[in-house]
Amino acid sequence: MRDAYIVTSVRTPGCRRNKGAFRDTRPEDLLSFILDSAMQQTKNLAKKDVDDVMIGCSFPEAEQGLNIGRVASQMAGFPVEVTGATVNRFCSSGLEAIALASLRVMAGWSDVTIGGGVESMTYVPMGGSIPRPHPEFSKTQADNYISMGLTAENVANRYDISREQQDEFAYNSQKKAAAAKAGKKYTEIVPTPAVRFNKKEDGTFQKETFIQDFDDGIRESTTLEGLTKLRPAFSATGSVTAGNSSQMTDGAAATIIACEEKVKELGLKPVAKLKYYTTAGCRPDEMGVGPLYAIPKLLKLANVELKDVGVFEINEAFASQALYCTRELGIDLAKVNLNGGAIALGHPLGCTGAKLCATLMANMKSTGARYGVESMCIGGGMGAAALFERCE
Repeated sequence: MRDAYIVTSVRTPGCRRNKGAFRDTRPEDLLSFILDSAMQQTKNLAKKDVDDVMIGCSFPEAEQGLNIGRVASQMAGFPVEVTGATVNRFCSSGLEAIALASLRVMAGWSDVTIGGGVESMTYVPMGGSIPRPHPEFSKTQADNYISMGLTAENVANRYDISREQQDEFAYNSQKKAAAAKAGKKYTEIVPTPAVRFNKKEDGTFQKETFIQDFDDGIRESTTLEGLTKLRPAFSATGSVTAGNSSQMTDGAAATIIACEEKVKELGLKPVAKLKYYTTAGCRPDEMGVGPLYAIPKLLKLANVELKDVGVFEINEAFASQALYCTRELGIDLAKVNLNGGAIALGHPLGCTGAKLCATLMANMKSTGARYGVESMCIGGGMGAAALFERCE
């Protein structure tokens, strides 16, 4: 089986749902821009050289529907011969797309592919526009449909993750993100055109385009005292708050993958290889524990020890689940989410897996880590994890 080389991995900023810079920017525009940007950053590679574009999206409907993987790639100027598809594994959709695109290269079916993700939680709300759980199944298996916030409460209650621990974790996420923003460490971000509509004196609206170059959910002024004052968001007696949960966010990301022959032929400079990817199932009512099962399964497949992994990107869906998984696995928190996580930066669902890949590539380059692991929990009771090896 051939190696799958990560040549370029970039993302837009992540911006707050409804209130952020992308609230008037359609998801197709975000995705088509980042696809084009990834190509522009990859010298000697033409759009005609790409075989397929695989895009993760958790709620592929409305503005995100009609196979956004195909629509956005056409909007980005790829030739009609370049195909596109949309994949949904909820919170790991973007990583799933990268894995599927990589598998095509590994199998010899394609020489160059793109994997990515997109989600506008402003345009398409959590749960989709018309959620319709199966009436009979939901009576006996309601846990498949419950709020993700309640699953975070279950993890906190069952595994003794205190409110104080969750708030401290959230505080550290915000502080790391604020420091990274100030230090210009988010090298994977591409300044992205955004749209807003300004109301004129005559009552009509004028469309304006501006450039957004930072994650606008970071709260630099966050204090532990402020976090402790927040009310529980999902249970009156709970410990999970808006402050120690991930933000709902809009964003897009793209990763270009190539085989060794194309890398050499075109003189490309890969960042890393995608070595292994796996998923694992868990109880739906505590879906946040997914990485606890997916990461060991991944490392066993790869025959790599935990201590050999230099950098982790573990999605902070909720502080309770991120804390529990890292604690039980014995992961050094100094290696986890070096520049903050989803509590500060946001969790744009179908984009997150692709977004974290771009961040992991940047952090592997900056730290010189040989191995990097990306992992997340998945709504419905799953975990996903991928192992990357940096190219020398």
